[in-house]
Amino acid sequence: MLALDEPVARHWPEFAAAGKDTITLRDVLTHRSGVLGVDGGLPAGELADDAVIARRLAGQRPYWRPGTAYGYGGFVTFAMVNEVIRRVTGRSLQQVYDERIRAPYGLDLYLGLPEAEEERFLPIQRWTATPEQEAAFWANLPGRDSILGIGYGLNSTPPLDQVAFANTRAVRAGGQASAGGVGSARGLAGLYAAAVWGLDGRAPFLKPDTVAEFAQLHSVGADLVRGDQGNYALGFQAKGLRYPFLSANAFGHDGSAGSEAFADPRGGLAFGYTRRRFGFAWSYPEHDLLAAAVHRAACEDVR
Repeated sequence: MLALDEPVARHWPEFAAAGKDTITLRDVLTHRSGVLGVDGGLPAGELADDAVIARRLAGQRPYWRPGTAYGYGGFVTFAMVNEVIRRVTGRSLQQVYDERIRAPYGLDLYLGLPEAEEERFLPIQRWTATPEQEAAFWANLPGRDSILGIGYGLNSTPPLDQVAFANTRAVRAGGQASAGGVGSARGLAGLYAAAVWGLDGRAPFLKPDTVAEFAQLHSVGADLVRGDQGNYALGFQAKGLRYPFLSANAFGHDGSAGSEAFADPRGGLAFGYTRRRFGFAWSYPEHDLLAAAVHRAACEDVR
């Protein structure tokens, strides 16, 4: 129902404002749109609601000429995707996901955590660091109105507190499409397995050609927000570049609190990992060790 190379404004006319008339869904999904926040920032209450984010982004001028560079829009990108889906189908991304993917495959991974599951939620914890480490980190942090500051909500008043945001019931209940997913490591791995190979006797929900297109490298080199940590396929991070022992078309995504998940279609591996505590300076060296150990074990098992 959606062509990736059609302008977003064809389905969402208000989005054409301020020089965004040629931005395509492919630009949005590969973080090349230049739309990663708004002037003055999005307070946490607004950032919890995809519809509010979409209204704010509609009038925003891109922060760079669309298509000329890329930068991770981690808190707003999928609010734009959600709005296009809603305009075309009359259903939200959260509804489509729940009805067509989560429920049929029995995935322990939610975009909109039901009240009945709330007691299972374990609050995210802040990182631990010495006073000297904290002082050095905050002294070298880019400015609130820098590209990185806008991408991570530092330009709002007050600046976005990612720990408090993750622990807010409204974020979990609404399933904010960019940062409101809640689930277990098994649920993350199950999602990728269901997409590529199928799960528990059910056929995969993506066709091989779809997997191939969405796993293809689109944005590589320096990410204006994340630097060398960037590199994106279509809507996903390029995990074949992140972990060189994986195949070139491995794709997935991490989370700011330390979760990691991916599929390696050629290697036959789906991986999911979650943790409760933020890593200092958003650093998670165990990702490399765990992914390598699981890959090694799987390959040895095959042999």
